[in-house]
Amino acid sequence: MNVIITTETRFQKGRDGTIYTDNEFASGYSFFKRYLEVFDSVTVVGRLQEYLTTGNAKVTGSNVFFKPIPYYLGPTQYLFKKFQINKTIRSVFLENHGHSAFITRSPGNIASNLIKVLTKRRHPFGMEVVGDPYDVFAPGAIKHPLRPIFRIWFANGLRLKCLKASGVAYVTEFSLQRRYPPAQGIFNTHYSSIQLDASDFVASPPLERFRTSGFEIISVGTMAQLYKAQDVLLKAFAICVQEGLDARLTLVGDGKFRKDLEHLVDSLELGEYVRFAGQLPSGDAVRQQLDNADLFVLPSKGEGLPRAMIEAMARGLPCIGSSASGIPELLSSEDLVQPGDIHHLAQKIIEVLSSPERLRSMSERNLEKAKDYRNDILQRRRNAFYEEIKKKTKDYWDKNKGKF
Repeated sequence: MNVIITTETRFQKGRDGTIYTDNEFASGYSFFKRYLEVFDSVTVVGRLQEYLTTGNAKVTGSNVFFKPIPYYLGPTQYLFKKFQINKTIRSVFLENHGHSAFITRSPGNIASNLIKVLTKRRHPFGMEVVGDPYDVFAPGAIKHPLRPIFRIWFANGLRLKCLKASGVAYVTEFSLQRRYPPAQGIFNTHYSSIQLDASDFVASPPLERFRTSGFEIISVGTMAQLYKAQDVLLKAFAICVQEGLDARLTLVGDGKFRKDLEHLVDSLELGEYVRFAGQLPSGDAVRQQLDNADLFVLPSKGEGLPRAMIEAMARGLPCIGSSASGIPELLSSEDLVQPGDIHHLAQKIIEVLSSPERLRSMSERNLEKAKDYRNDILQRRRNAFYEEIKKKTKDYWDKNKGKF
């Protein structure tokens, strides 16, 4: 059986016809082939920008194929292309119902439009809930005049879709489930989309990390929007510098708000203390940055379950995060701050870095916690979910035999 996977990832097509992505481990071939443990083939449905090879990893490969959706960026472009997008999604259904299962990576416009088609035909489908629109559209997270309306609209929409799904898998253990519960009696499970193998873990936290000065702080996250709260971190870090903390900050990631963040660094007179590392290839390049750091900070305004933080924990890094969405599932309450609380974040950074014993304790705890997200553990849950959707799809075919 084939499986159709919708994703909001933006893909690029080279002049040789090859499909690329910026993140191999979140949307490359190594990611999508995990569905092949249960399904015979995979068709990825996503936005495609043609003849622009900026990605670093291939998407398609043995038994993994790609179906392009007209490219758009932002709500305005989406509205202009909505008819064409819907037409393409309907064709995906018509070409595949009768021999494919359907799983949406939600929330997102592509997933929402496919779910409308599937529910109209009463066709079973699975949902992988990988984000929380209520937090993504929280105040300060997105700059758009309709942000408050988007927050309510998309959160309510995701809640209704979860109630219609034949099975739901969440990236959190309980946070997203509380806000977007499945229908009663419907199969549900949880697993992160992260892939952590033995090579991703350190054997033990490096002793040189627990120093008393010259600290290296790191944050990893997209700058396409500001829900990762790099602006909050920079303002808190400025307070730390003013208080005499001997530290440097590295920001890994890129996006349209990078220029704004660079201007903020200038206005806070942090030029000699902050480094922008840009977008780095997943894997060794990011791990090297993490291994050079003493503290990972992610004060997000909205999250599902941050892969970057789990990766940092696997390297034995002490972490500070906000109390948004799934982060409290990863960190101890004493390592959390309220989203947007600049002064508390600054205080927390100084407090943690002032105690080598505290750093050691956080490091050991985080390394142990990250082991819950080993790929062998998560893949068993994924396979159980895939098998459920496969079974529901087969039952639907048997019931509607001759109608396709």
